Amino acid sequence: MTNTLVTCSIVAKTALAVLENMLSFSKNVNRDWEQEFTGNMQRGYAPGATINIKKPPRYVYRAGRVAVPQATVETTVPLTLSQGGCDLNFNSFERTLSLTKLEDKVAAAIAPVCNEIDRQGLALAHFSTFNTLNPLGALPTTQLGAIQVLTDINRRLDEMGAPVKDGRRSMIMNPALNGAMVPGFAGLFNMSEKINGQYRTGYMQDAFGIHPGMDQNVDVHTNGAATATNINGANQTGSAITVVAVAGGTLTRGTVITLPGVFAVNPQSRVSTGVLADFVVTADALVGATTINVSPALVTSGAFQNVSASPTTAQPYVIKGAASTSYSTNVGFHKDAFTLAMVPMWAPPNGKGVVDVHQETHEGFTLKVTEAYDVINDNSIMRIDVLFGWAATYPELSAKYYTV
Repeated sequence: MTNTLVTCSIVAKTALAVLENMLSFSKNVNRDWEQEFTGNMQRGYAPGATINIKKPPRYVYRAGRVAVPQATVETTVPLTLSQGGCDLNFNSFERTLSLTKLEDKVAAAIAPVCNEIDRQGLALAHFSTFNTLNPLGALPTTQLGAIQVLTDINRRLDEMGAPVKDGRRSMIMNPALNGAMVPGFAGLFNMSEKINGQYRTGYMQDAFGIHPGMDQNVDVHTNGAATATNINGANQTGSAITVVAVAGGTLTRGTVITLPGVFAVNPQSRVSTGVLADFVVTADALVGATTINVSPALVTSGAFQNVSASPTTAQPYVIKGAASTSYSTNVGFHKDAFTLAMVPMWAPPNGKGVVDVHQETHEGFTLKVTEAYDVINDNSIMRIDVLFGWAATYPELSAKYYTV
């Protein structure tokens, strides 16, 4: 059989297929904002490394006949691109091998790229998602417990106003939670194709309106040694909460707390859900600190109201989870909670050291393969590049599920 000369085009197509297949979290998030980069570039305008994603304005209901004009307030979320990739080195003999001989090397080269894209996305979910369930971190050990994992995720997403019937809810689990969920669902009635898929892959299949996935990159959060103190001051709003000095140790970034008397509200009706609102700490609060920075910012009235009231002064806040304990931050989310953009890059022309270059895009995933020749060592250097960025566009449409 005649060997096929391996071109950058062939490598790019092979690498992109591997990339799409290996990504887990990244395949289930919003991809709409890549056009903000590519569309403007096609029109001759370079938007730069960062774009600001506009979130739709909100308004409040007006009762009665008399008009009450409301100001339009648009908020934005930044999305910043960064470049990365993996590089291969072949001698002339290896360079002329058939594609079947190169597939394993391409797969091995693209694996760390896939890993880093998903890792960054799941780290973003860890630090931006404030809704948090299962603070004790116990894995489900019964069928009822496995069902409860998904129904609890659905309940929290429902309470936060996530679309219900669009089929865009997902959950990314670490290997331990996936391993506990599969036997938990084993005795339930399922369509034969789902049973076959679960048996064949060893992974959870779609259930209860959620598309599940397993990813070893699920981030791990470690609570600091801090013990809860009291709120210090009435009528507080915003993202900086004044408290009695933090005690016991550091209240670490990513830790989730609830505030006394502060309940989450439905984003449209502004009626309390009856569930204490969760807040994620956005910066380490050291021993003795009297301010805790949190997300989301507390808003007690108006179109963007997200809580029922300010925290009750002289009452303790509550830290979710145990002190100095690590939790895997499995995450359930609606597609619009997070945004990934992968953007085509400038491709150098052939010549001036470049032997071949090709860029491939499919379903929003883009990578570029460039080959150059080292005449001294008779080597072909092939680089695989990606340009991507993450943003937490609607973190309220996600919920972490702690496991230890």
